[in-house]
Order: sequence, then C-alpha cells, then structure tokens
Amino acid sequence: MADSPARPEKFFFDKFGLDDGALQKGLGGALGRSIDYADVYFEYRVNESIQLEEGLVKKATRAINQGAGVRAQAGEKTGYGFSDEITVQNLQIAAKTARAIAEGASESAAVSVGTPNAPARNLYQVPKPATDVPVTEKVELLDRIDKLARACDPRIKNVIATVGSEQKLVMMVGSDGTYVADVQPLLRLNVVCIAEDGEKRRYGVYGGGGRLGFEWLGADRDGRPRWEHFVREAARQAILGLDAVDAPAGLMDVVLGPGWPGILLHEAIGHGLEGDFNRKKTSAFAGKLGQRVASDICTVVDDGTIADRRGSLNVDDEGTPTQRSVLIEKGILRNFMQDKLNARLMGMEPTGNGRRESYAHIPMPRMTNTFMLAGEDDPADIIRSVKRGLYAVNFGGGQVDITNGKFVFSASEAYLIEDGKVTRPVKDATLIGNGPDVLTRVSRVGNDLGLDEGVGTCGKDGQSVPVGVGLPTIRIDGITVGGTQ
Repeated sequence: MADSPARPEKFFFDKFGLDDGALQKGLGGALGRSIDYADVYFEYRVNESIQLEEGLVKKATRAINQGAGVRAQAGEKTGYGFSDEITVQNLQIAAKTARAIAEGASESAAVSVGTPNAPARNLYQVPKPATDVPVTEKVELLDRIDKLARACDPRIKNVIATVGSEQKLVMMVGSDGTYVADVQPLLRLNVVCIAEDGEKRRYGVYGGGGRLGFEWLGADRDGRPRWEHFVREAARQAILGLDAVDAPAGLMDVVLGPGWPGILLHEAIGHGLEGDFNRKKTSAFAGKLGQRVASDICTVVDDGTIADRRGSLNVDDEGTPTQRSVLIEKGILRNFMQDKLNARLMGMEPTGNGRRESYAHIPMPRMTNTFMLAGEDDPADIIRSVKRGLYAVNFGGGQVDITNGKFVFSASEAYLIEDGKVTRPVKDATLIGNGPDVLTRVSRVGNDLGLDEGVGTCGKDGQSVPVGVGLPTIRIDGITVGGTQ
C-alpha cells in the first residue's frame, strides 16, 4: 500500500469494483420487516512482523487480509454474514444470511446510502505507513537492538525483539445514515531480554508504539533514540530480577506506579463497565448508575480521542466518532461504554466503543484508552505514607471474573516498602482482590498520571483489539498479596 489513499472509500470502489448500487444491495439485503438496524463493514489490512532472536531473524511475515461483513439486528438478536472476497454477489449472500439469522425474513428492502463522509478529525497523521518501510531498515534496527541489549550487561544472554506494523483501511455503511471510511496505521516494538546468573534466569519485557510511523522509533527521547529507551528498560528489568527476593504474602497496603499498572484498572474495572455485561446484568456494576462505586478521589475515563495513541480511533468499527467518556466521577458511576446495539436496548447513546477484531467478527463494546485521572498527592508522599507494603510498577498477566469482579494479577516488577521507603525488589508477587471493592480502598491518588507506552492488546470473547491504559501513582489500603514468604 505504497500510496495510502486520502480517500479510503475510493480505494474500495476502485479495487473491488464497488459503487453506491453495490452498497445499496448489500445494505438493503440485510433489511427486512422487523430489522431494527443493518450495516456493512469493509476492511483491507496489511500486516507485517519481523522477529530477531539469538542475533538472527527467525521469523518474518507479511499478510494481506480483506473482506466484508453484513450485520442485521432485530431486538436483541444479531445476524452476521461475511466473506473474504468482496463482490456484489457475496455481499448479497452475506446480507441474506444475516437477515435470515436475525428474523427469518425473505424479502429485502430498498435503501439509499447517501454520500461518504470523512471522519471529523484525524488523530493519526502518518505520511508514510510503517508497512511501506523497507524490510532492510527494520532488520538493521533489530540488529542494533540486539547489540545494545547485550552491551547493557554481560548477564543478558538472549534478546528477542519484534517490530510489527499494520495499515488498515475500513469503510462502514449503516441503515442509520452512517457512511464513513478511515485509514488506521499501527506500529509496535517489543523487546524481551533474558538474563542468567548461575541457575538464576529472569526476563524483562518492554516496548512501545501507537498509531505512528516507523520514524517515531528513532525520534529523540531524553537525548537518545526512543528505541534505546525500550531496550534499556527491558535489560534493566531482567537484571533487576536476578537479585529479587521472594515476595511476602498476606494483607498489606499496595502502591501502584504510574502508566502500565493501569492494566489492573482495565481488567478489574473496565470490562465491568462495558454495556453488554450491564445490559445482561452479568457485571458487578449492573444497576449501579448514579451510585457510589469507588472512593471520592477516583475518576475513571475512557478516551478514544488522544492523538497517536494505540487505543485511539477517529471512528469506531461501527462508524461512530470516538469520544471521552467519564465512567466514574469522584467515585460515582456515571456511564457505560456502548456500541450501537447495547445503547439502543438500554436507552442510552453510543459512546464510540463498538469495536471488532476484523471483518469476520461482530462489534461489541470495548475499551479504547482507559485510565484514572490524576489526583493531588505527591507520589513520594504516597510511598512515605506506607509502613509496610508493596510497590508494583509493572504487571504481567492477569485474570478477572466479570460477574463478581474478582481478579488475580502477577507483578513483573515490584518492591517492598519498609518504613516509607522502597527497598528490595521482589519476585513472583500476585495481587488478589475484587475490582469494585478495590476502588473503594484507594486512599491516595498521585499527581503523576502516566499512559502506557503503547503495547496493550485486549481480549474479549475470542477477539483481540489494541488498547491503551493509564494510571497515576495510587495507594490501595489492605489488598491481598500472594507470595512465597
């Protein structure tokens, strides 16, 4: 896609021989007597990934995926048909399938699709897609990453570095008058450093990205290219882990650092604020709009409008402009994240959170960039306020039960707090708790809100989408820490 089109709808028309008549047949074929809403989604995506391990490029892939999906909704029922070959005939077949699943009707409806609209804003202005950058440049960068990581410390025995890029064109046409197309770039660098010292073996992981061009990796950060920061952080974490002691276990006060620790907020709280779980009353937050669900110093937002961020979009995957939604305001539950279906059934407005993994998937309410707003406390004062506790600054994996909010998270980088001071690094620490309960235990919120570096991927119902998270330094009083001491 050497010349990413300024008008992506024209790209679909020219490449696949589409016109307004084809769109009318696809959309009209999904409409019937009792269909409340129908839409057609087009996608053309180029993905590239190059991975270096043990000083060698061991994996390189480049793929083109294209297709279209037609959706029909009748009440709570959704019918969906899709094809990886975009033709008028296949659109009609997919539309008939979607309509039959949703209502069983046999006749289509006449429809006019109007004129395509450009998104009202452009949050990601990338002159040259990263997918168009020569492979040789990416391999050269990976080689430099490998050399720098090993030079950080002789105990770094292996390095795995991956640069991935994506250029996606989408177009959405809906029976509510939606007709919009967008070009969505994506870039990510991931660095894994593995350190060994005798029988000890630990690893560090770091990286970053967003809706950016390849040149962003070489841009200046603290007097050095940005990619160097990612490498040094991964190496630092790996070496730090070699000296880590076993984590203590028990009930204690926990301080979460800024940025990536917001993943705990995303999992333990965010999913429970998605519209579908609340409409079906399977969320721990169901029926609690207007009620207190957190301490009065907690304000949580989902914002898909931040320029260049991994979780940002000009429009969501239903063509709705993304927005900044205040979910929890000073402890009070104010809003849910909505797609069109759940918003309609709940009598609410869509919030631009309808997202899907690809044309082969139906959209559902999903987060974009979810974070807690900054408070007034000095982060150093927050740490000094803890007599004995845990300071967690990086997280690995975790699990959460949406129905009751219970979660378990592993901290990949954490330290003991002893007499108000950060002391020894610990390993194998886990945080165990209940999402809604944890929010009520937040007693201090720092003034240092940070967003993650741009590596988040969220899974839900078998679909994965890029997201962002964020958090200021916060203190949580009395949370269960799982460890080995």
